Amino acid sequence: MVKNSFVTLFVFIFFVIFPCSLFRLEHNTRMATKAMERGFKLILGSQSMARKRILAEMGYDFTIVTADIDEKAIRREKPEDLVVAIAEAKADEIISKLGGQSQFAEDPQPTILITADTVVVYKGVIREKPTSKEEARQFIKGYSGSHGGVVGSVIVSNLKTGVRRGGWDKAEVYFHEIPAKVIDDLIDDAITFKVAGGLTLEHPLISPFIDTVVGGTDTVMGLPKELTEKFISDVL
Repeated sequence: MVKNSFVTLFVFIFFVIFPCSLFRLEHNTRMATKAMERGFKLILGSQSMARKRILAEMGYDFTIVTADIDEKAIRREKPEDLVVAIAEAKADEIISKLGGQSQFAEDPQPTILITADTVVVYKGVIREKPTSKEEARQFIKGYSGSHGGVVGSVIVSNLKTGVRRGGWDKAEVYFHEIPAKVIDDLIDDAITFKVAGGLTLEHPLISPFIDTVVGGTDTVMGLPKELTEKFISDVL
């Protein structure tokens, strides 16, 4: 009986656990070598957890350097122009913080900087991060049983050559009715005040009330994957 149990355990380990472990190791190795294979260093100019997660999912290792700018001082009439202008301002400030582009000119490998910005557009009005509980409540109540547009930009800069590419993408999020208690709880969560329009898809309180996303969820979360990959290739 003991012998049979030992054989069963051995078979389970050898044919189930061991192959799964090898698969995870191989997968993680492939992901970790993607940036090295392409021969550059990568900086993400954002502290956004969602952007960090998206870039990691794309297979890149990166460091974080954030921009210290007054986003409210940058105004544009169109949301597409606004998110691009803010992302460009972030890139310029980070490059200056790092000592200027000349610091990277002689590096053997290029350094790529990614910056981004996102706004929500509700009934034609641009919504950035809410600045008060009253504004946050107004934002979230507006989404209940309705929808909001999301416009997100990405700017990719090669700090060795000075080449820069950028653009924007958009998506639309449709919501079910959001209960008042859920709105109250969201307003009490600090993350609501750190995201454009007080809107974060992955929040466990709001995700059950999302009906449909038209467009990329990565755009809604703050970093359009397809544009990012395209611009990285363009600047190399």
